[in-house]
Amino acid sequence: MIMFNFKLQITLLLSFLIVNSCQKKAKTEDLNDFIYLESTIESLINGYKNGFIKAEEVVRAYIDRIKNIDMAGPNLRSIIQINPDAVKIAIELDNLLAKDELKGPLHGIPVILKDNIDSGDKMNTTAGSRALINSKANEDAFIVKKLRESGAIILGKANLSEWANFRGQNSTSGWSGINGQTKNPYVLTRNPCGSSSGSGVAVSANLTVLAIGTETNGSIMCPSNANGIVGIKPTVGLISRTGIIPISFTQDTSGPMARTLTDAVIALNVMKGEDPLDSKTLSIPNKNLDYTKFLRQGGIKNKRIGVYSLPLGNKSRRKGYNADVDTLFKKSIKLIRSLGAEIIEIDTINHRDNGVHSYNVMLHEYKDGLNKYFKGLKNGSQIKNLEDLIDFNEKDSIELKYFNQAYLKLANETGGMKSDKYKNSLLLLNKYSKEEGIDRVMNKYNLDAIISPTGSPAWSSDLLNGDNYHIGSSSPAARAGYPNITVPMGNVHGLPVGISFFGRAWSEGKLIEIAFDFEQVSRARIIPSFKLNDEDL
Repeated sequence: MIMFNFKLQITLLLSFLIVNSCQKKAKTEDLNDFIYLESTIESLINGYKNGFIKAEEVVRAYIDRIKNIDMAGPNLRSIIQINPDAVKIAIELDNLLAKDELKGPLHGIPVILKDNIDSGDKMNTTAGSRALINSKANEDAFIVKKLRESGAIILGKANLSEWANFRGQNSTSGWSGINGQTKNPYVLTRNPCGSSSGSGVAVSANLTVLAIGTETNGSIMCPSNANGIVGIKPTVGLISRTGIIPISFTQDTSGPMARTLTDAVIALNVMKGEDPLDSKTLSIPNKNLDYTKFLRQGGIKNKRIGVYSLPLGNKSRRKGYNADVDTLFKKSIKLIRSLGAEIIEIDTINHRDNGVHSYNVMLHEYKDGLNKYFKGLKNGSQIKNLEDLIDFNEKDSIELKYFNQAYLKLANETGGMKSDKYKNSLLLLNKYSKEEGIDRVMNKYNLDAIISPTGSPAWSSDLLNGDNYHIGSSSPAARAGYPNITVPMGNVHGLPVGISFFGRAWSEGKLIEIAFDFEQVSRARIIPSFKLNDEDL
């Protein structure tokens, strides 16, 4: 054991020297010479238990990597701030383990929070906005408390599409007034998608073991797809939203993002649970369910799986169509069938008016949610309500440089959640997305799950024209508030593409066992190599 410790320390020292020598002109192949590259929760905790490594060493190594490739070198810009107490917390956990006490299933595991999630520490919670640049939360969000109780080390806060990408038209995913444009670690000129852009990049680029994202529609799924990682968007209500800057009470949720489904599920197990301050969590049907028990191979066998091909688009009109993604998806269907599933082609899921009702619900709930959040800030914030935020942006030199704040203005003009327009849209959204949407399709074909391509390869970032989406399948599950899991499916010229598994409310267990079976056989995750542009592909 002494020999192993010595070798590890030498390797860590060499890794530190190599990473520190990487300047902007460094060769990209050096950037993955990292002692904890692709480390998992299990590998780190086993190292702690056996005395091979300490949490302090791990945290210092990840912080050095963040400083050298996120804040310099490729300058990924995925991290807004590093927790100044991270090393101190790690030392405390090492001292605890020296007494043979393991704090929990995430003991000593570095976690990055999307910067719309409150942390009651020395870090700010900004939503990426300069309006909240010095805003400190009064206390940890409910899920952050649970993460800390499990032994997780909050390593820092991740950049995001400002205000979770619901601020204005023609926005560019991954851009915030505070931290600028987050870059895709596979090709630096390509987009990381969003709004959990920094969370996705940080996990993919091995700047952390876990990250927590949030989703209203696609904000966990899309960045997981573009960054070649696993993302879980749970049923709305499985995880509390207390202490998270809101968009929609109906559709918002947070969720884990990781390099493996196993790590994501361990985090999901920690984060789930009833919160008296979030009424959605009071409907969890099995509050003590251990989701890790579904991490078993053979889960696909005898399952009836619907194939939702609509996101691939129309070949004749080329709208949304991508031949490479189509080919990967067909190979995935063949693999799933070979594992014993029955494949059923399904019709469309969404009602044609569903998007309009979802949009109306989001606008009305946004106004009420933001005003409630601002009112709860007790640290002298200059922003007291949505109108203050709009005024701040109008006067700021950076905030409206690339895109407008149309959604903030539209939300401010609504009658909020007491208006008849809101109540009617909410009624129809639930009807069309649930009983006449996913539930209808799954009942009609007697399905266990539905699969679809999560998205297309990452597009090139364009601050002037905004995002250039091609394929996306997140809407049916997002609008219904139902669970969705994406795992890597393959790659197109070195750019990752994911496959989504979604279904009924509270069906996380069934989706996990199906997705896990696929992940273990496909092994499609690829490590990013930080190519400068498309010519390097």
